[in-house]
Amino acid sequence: MALALMTDLLREAEQHNKAVGAFNVADMEMIIGAIKAAETANTPIILQIAQARLVYSPFHLIAPMMVSAARAAKVAVAVHLDHGQTLDVIHSALDYGFTSVMIDGSALPLEQNIAITNDTLAAAKKYGAGVEAELGTIGGSEGGAEKKAITTNPETVKEFLRQAPADALAVAIGNAHGHYKGTPQLDFEALKTIHALTPAPLVLHGGTGISDEDFRRCIDCGIRKINIATANFDAFADGIRAYCARHDTPGFFGLHEAAVQGVYENVLRHIAVFNNEEKS
Repeated sequence: MALALMTDLLREAEQHNKAVGAFNVADMEMIIGAIKAAETANTPIILQIAQARLVYSPFHLIAPMMVSAARAAKVAVAVHLDHGQTLDVIHSALDYGFTSVMIDGSALPLEQNIAITNDTLAAAKKYGAGVEAELGTIGGSEGGAEKKAITTNPETVKEFLRQAPADALAVAIGNAHGHYKGTPQLDFEALKTIHALTPAPLVLHGGTGISDEDFRRCIDCGIRKINIATANFDAFADGIRAYCARHDTPGFFGLHEAAVQGVYENVLRHIAVFNNEEKS
């Protein structure tokens, strides 16, 4: 399959009332595991990396691997910049061949969020790439920076997208990055209201720790892209930890396979939920 556009995957998800899994990766093993799971499930996915993670995964190394893996995959795979913070990194992602970018202007005043989203839209248009924006503030830790949650105000959604017509919109409905402190309390009524106000595909960040039932409720309320980052990093570490516990002298290739397998199993499990086919 060819390198896919996020916009095409979200459009197809809307037609079938499902969500596309967007899985954060940080190295070759995570990329291999995610692609292997997508091929096993015969399901499109999105590979993504957040700007804050580039300190650990230099862009000039990780970006070509992500794009190359997507091009070689047996299923459609889009490549996405998650939580882009600056226009220079946005431009770099587009130059590397990413098929979509997120500009996170959620910490800015509304007018500035609109302005930087429009700057990103103009840049992405030259490449035929999609743009994800964020309205409201998703809580938790993204790359070590703790954010206070601010629920997306449905009254601002329609005007925001009128002035800055992003291809997808990340919303804050009680979801949070990182590990939740307690059971996530998602505001489904707010999500329903937002969905009724706009045809734009909605994005759920902070997927780690949300129950399968709540994932499906979100999908039924208009969520079309679900981000999984922390669970992927945990699965990578857990796979290596379990391998080391079984071997007195762990070897490199065994560690490699354990990391791939951990991510593979995590991505495959989430894909089954996001396809929204078997409801409990």
